[in-house]
Amino acid sequence: MKILLVEDDKTIASGLEYSLQQDQFATVLCYDAASAKKVLTDELDQIALCLFDLSLSDGSGYELCKLVKERSDIPVIFLTAIDDEVNVVMGLDMGADDYITKPFRIRELLSRIKTVLRRYQKQTPTRAMIDIKHIRINTLEGKVYKDGEEVLLTALEYRLLLIFANHIGQVLSRNQLLERIWDVAGDFVNDNTLTVYIKRLREKLEDQPQNPQIIKTVRGLGYKVGD
Repeated sequence: MKILLVEDDKTIASGLEYSLQQDQFATVLCYDAASAKKVLTDELDQIALCLFDLSLSDGSGYELCKLVKERSDIPVIFLTAIDDEVNVVMGLDMGADDYITKPFRIRELLSRIKTVLRRYQKQTPTRAMIDIKHIRINTLEGKVYKDGEEVLLTALEYRLLLIFANHIGQVLSRNQLLERIWDVAGDFVNDNTLTVYIKRLREKLEDQPQNPQIIKTVRGLGYKVGD
């Protein structure tokens, strides 16, 4: 999942980029509005969320937010040193999803990012059919097929597979999977339970569960579905 970070203070930007990457987010870092506009023109379809500093040397986060919202429905969070109601309201009226005032705790920012992303994932319509190699997911019927034959999954197995299917090509850490399962299922799922469910999914979907080609382990990082 890729985040566009626009921050003209290079010290703050470097620290934010490092923290985001440590939390398994990919980042595109810009120090000014001009370079951010180029990214928004060329790579907007690859961006999952934008973090915009309100005050930039050659523009503002407001104009970047306006550009994003005119072209796509992706979340925007403002980083601002101005704890002023007028500025905050103006940003939210332009379509921003949240703001955080500097100085802030990085864990608070990460929590806000994940909350906004979860909200958007709930709002985003899921494709009716999702194909992953020889597996087909019919999201309208809530059914899964392997080589044309229906595979019976438990509710939580299906939800876990759907999380992978909606993030094809992305590495998802165990913590990210646990957060998403908890959010959609409302059930307590611990780390050991997650291991069991991934094992069961592989047994039902993979031709060779011991050598998985669908749900792949990315050593030290988590799991990935797709190339």
